[in-house]
Amino acid sequence: MSNDLFFTLKSGEQIPVIIESRRGMRNVTLRPKSVPRREIHISKPWLTSSKFALRFLESKRKWIEKIYNTAPVKATIHPGDKIEFLGHIVTLVHCPDMRANRYLDDDKMTLGVGGGIDMFQRRVRDFIKDEFQKSAWKIIREQPREYWPRNLTLRDTTSRWGSCSSTGTVSFSWRLAFAPPEVMRYVIMHELAHRKHMDHSPEFWETVSELYGFGVERAKLWLSKNGQSLHKYF
Repeated sequence: MSNDLFFTLKSGEQIPVIIESRRGMRNVTLRPKSVPRREIHISKPWLTSSKFALRFLESKRKWIEKIYNTAPVKATIHPGDKIEFLGHIVTLVHCPDMRANRYLDDDKMTLGVGGGIDMFQRRVRDFIKDEFQKSAWKIIREQPREYWPRNLTLRDTTSRWGSCSSTGTVSFSWRLAFAPPEVMRYVIMHELAHRKHMDHSPEFWETVSELYGFGVERAKLWLSKNGQSLHKYF
């Protein structure tokens, strides 16, 4: 394995390039990643040189540049920042003597974050995850009981917003907390519909529409266009 850097022309960003040799491969493959870290992974045949792999990467510069010019850059949060999640724009306030994070007002406009400043980002992230799980359960329990899952788990996936297992467990990316509430609700209804239809048949989509109501296509479109923005933080 070798490590190099790819320099973007527009911003001058230095993106780590990780080259791995694999037996049995015939071609060089590129995997640009923007989450959770901005990296370019190159897999190459065992006998192909790293110099050749890097020349191949350079030949795809236009495509690579487009990916990183449009992908969100991780934003660091600080006390006093405003962050939007679960339909609220919330001001973050550092309250070092506070033992548990909590909203400081009934309108959920100010979040008090306890602990040391070195734990500030982590405690905000954990609070959002907990709030997302509560909201997801609330939405689920508003649906007919036959669609309720046996269990709900949270994940931080980069390619799937939700899943439903044959055992009745549904999983969601907690980053849906940063999506508009109607988009978050769409993904939840999508996975609940899988409790009856473990496929994407016309019957499945009919069930999604029955559970969600009007606007399914609009929510799907928003997610396909803006999904990467949900990885802006943490």
